Formats: sequence, C-alpha cells, structure tokens
Amino acid sequence: MQLTRYADAATFLDAAATFLEAHEAEHCLLLGIAQTLKLRTEPPRTRPYLALVMEGEDVLAAAVQTPPHNVVLSLSGAPEAFAVFVEDLRGRNEPVPGVIGPTASSRAFAELWQAATGQPFQRERAERIYRLEQVNAIIGVPGRMRRAAEADRTLLKEWILAFDREALNAPAPDSDEDLNRAVDRYLTEHNMGMYLWEAGGAPVAMAGHSGPTPHGMRVGPVYTPPELRGRGYASALVAALSQTLLDHGRQFCFLFTDLANPTSNHIYQTIGYEPVYDVDVYRFAQG
Repeated sequence: MQLTRYADAATFLDAAATFLEAHEAEHCLLLGIAQTLKLRTEPPRTRPYLALVMEGEDVLAAAVQTPPHNVVLSLSGAPEAFAVFVEDLRGRNEPVPGVIGPTASSRAFAELWQAATGQPFQRERAERIYRLEQVNAIIGVPGRMRRAAEADRTLLKEWILAFDREALNAPAPDSDEDLNRAVDRYLTEHNMGMYLWEAGGAPVAMAGHSGPTPHGMRVGPVYTPPELRGRGYASALVAALSQTLLDHGRQFCFLFTDLANPTSNHIYQTIGYEPVYDVDVYRFAQG
C-alpha cells in the first residue's frame, strides 16, 4: 500500500478517473473540486492536496483538500488506507478543520485523526447525495428563471453569506475580497453559474451550479429568504436550472441535502432527484 501525491489536478484525474467515475454520484464533490482546479486558469491561493492510496495498479482510496476547507474522501473498501492519508496530511503543516465523505470513510478518518493528533471530533452534519436524470416539471409557480448578472452582485453576496451561515454553519469569509472573488466565479466561469427566480419583478430565490464531473454537474447553493419560503420558488428554480443543465449536455445533476431538513429532501425528490448515498461532515476541535 503506497500513497502518491499529485502536483496538479490533471495528473490526479488521469490516475484516479477509472476508480472515481465507477461511482460518479458518490464522488461528485471530489471529482468536481479536482475538475474545477484543472479548468481554472488562476493559481490556487493555497496548495491543494490531491492524493491516492494504491496497492499495485489498484486505487484503494482518494482524498482532496483545498485548504482551509475540509478534506474530501472517496468510497473505499480498505479503511486502513485512511491511516495513510492521516499520516501524510499531518506532515503538510496545513490546517485540517474537518472531513466530509461517505459515512464509513469520514468516520474512519475522524477516529484516526483524533488518535493521531488528540483533536476530538463531532459530527457537524449528516447529508445525502441525490442524482437526477429527468426533471419533473414544476407548474403553477409565478415567475421565471434568469441568469444572475453584475447588477445582482450585492444581492448575491448577501444571499451567499446567508446560505453559508444557515445551511453550513460557516463563518463569514476573511474579507470582502474573498466573497467578491466567489461571486466573480459564478458570474464569469464557464462551468459555474448563479441563477435567480424572479416574481413580481424582483428576485425571490437563488440557485447555483459548479463542480463539473465527466457526465454531471452539482447544483447548489440553493437559497430563499425566510419571508419568501413556502411558495415554491426554490422548487421551480431548481427544476428549471436542472433542465437547463441537462439540455446543455449533462446526463446527470447532483445535489447535497441536509438530512435534518425533511422539507428540502422532499422537495428535491418531487423534482426528480433520487437518493444515492449518505455522507457525513465531521469537525475537529481546534486547539
């Protein structure tokens, strides 16, 4: 069993493609991050971690991290592979705030990380990956979808911050520059986009897409202000966006839901999203 780190995402994807694409939905986050790194022309602000544990020619497990974000893990039938990642990541001197991955993978890594570092962990969220191949149209919701534009920047920043705070319990970015950079990508990058549902002449919901995989695209974030919820705006928007992605050649759309939110899980299944796999997010206590 040996670990290989890759200096760039293209080389990593070449080596990992067969392993990751065999379960494309389960690996949609990992694949999407690596593909985004491959396509992005600007250099990353921090050195990404792209690694495989192999036995001979066979890939046993994959891990990706773009510090300061969580480590993202693959499925694996060899839980001992995660000990190899733990040892290697400890030697990088980059923060490891947490881990996200299939339930067995993330739990194994969290336990090994605590044993190696003394940092206790707690499960922050239980999530479910959904995949859609055909949209069930949502009818009867007033309004229309449009792509967000530069004139929407202030609103997008406000709603992205609100989504991060509410859905991910994430702190505000270190600077307004970081938030503007994120909005820039949604507005300009080919494989990212942000869309608004407009009703009565005003935006009432937001949905984005990013993280291309070989055959799919991940939908999110999805946000409706609290005072506008319960009217079907987000459902109509996600259905319209998903159909647009399929019409432009994607075979699948993927999204993540919080299992603690039964409303969103029901809504997405109504649109045509089918549950694929459960993932857990663990947060490590920072000393």
